[in-house]
Amino acid sequence: MSKAQIRLTLVTAASVLVALALSLALISWTGGSARDSVDALYTGSMGSKAAWSTTLLYVAPLLLVAIGSCVSMRGGVFNIGQEGQVLIGALVGTWVALRLALPGVSLMIATLVAATVAGALWAGLSSLMYRLRGVNIVVSTLLMTFIAIQVVGFAVSKDWWLQASRVGDSVVESQSNQVPLDARVNSIGQYPNLQINGGLIIALLLAVGIAILVSRSRWGLQLKMMGLSPIAAKHAGVKTGRLSAVALAVSGATAGLAGAILVASPVSTNRLQPGTSNGIGWDGLLIVLVARSNPLVAIPVALLFGVLRAGGGFLASTGVPSSLVDVMKALLVLAFVVPPALIPADAESPQAGPTRPRRALRHP
Repeated sequence: MSKAQIRLTLVTAASVLVALALSLALISWTGGSARDSVDALYTGSMGSKAAWSTTLLYVAPLLLVAIGSCVSMRGGVFNIGQEGQVLIGALVGTWVALRLALPGVSLMIATLVAATVAGALWAGLSSLMYRLRGVNIVVSTLLMTFIAIQVVGFAVSKDWWLQASRVGDSVVESQSNQVPLDARVNSIGQYPNLQINGGLIIALLLAVGIAILVSRSRWGLQLKMMGLSPIAAKHAGVKTGRLSAVALAVSGATAGLAGAILVASPVSTNRLQPGTSNGIGWDGLLIVLVARSNPLVAIPVALLFGVLRAGGGFLASTGVPSSLVDVMKALLVLAFVVPPALIPADAESPQAGPTRPRRALRHP
């Protein structure tokens, strides 16, 4: 390791310690016990086999959102509408699961594929708006998230669309019926023992596949070129318009797949609700920032965020607002993101001046 890389590692480690210290200080300041809060986070996320099962259930959709976003970020395409793409994927996946009469595993496959395509198309609308009218992709993907929230809220409040069936004259909530068993993703093991859902296996396989694709393929090289310099990539013959559209579609596709996993796995009630995404899309974007667009690094980072999500629910038992978990996540993201911006790992030491070639010695 170079001196710059060692310095970056030390500064990042110090930043993480400062972030954790600030988190514990905030807990104490709000009247909670730092020690009890740490115990609650551990108990809820890693304290038992059941806790590990819950953590891994959260890791699957978080990782799916993150690995697709790694592709778009590498290409310099900043998609920040993952939350809406997760919701649209969940909406279309739920509709397919409830409306199509397919036998056996075919229904599950159709649910996952439909959600993936829906997420890609929803993200593709931003590419279309940029191509036709020059609408900024960052702005359009963000604003379309709010459209997706309203669409899902409307869908689960209309009985002709996806609202749950009424029982007599009872008033039903704004939610869909449970997706049938054939549409759900199976798990290895059974709760309260260690349970590994198929969604996690899909996410891990995709993470490895995308990592190989972006690092070992010609397409990945073109993607990196476009992310570093779109003008240079265009002069090198890269069709940047098409490539950016594909990168954005891939990001939306994995987010849509994450939405299907949310309604088809035990992480939820297997119903579509307005709050189904529950910030999964936003957290997935944070994971990409911490992982620096590396799909393999996103795996342990997603595990960390899964621990915070699974253990965060236990904080209420200690009298600490669960919203402090969001503060902890924000501090950790800053701890990982800020040091590389201040101390590039490949920078030369500021004390070292420009090196000049030595003149050859002449023998007398």
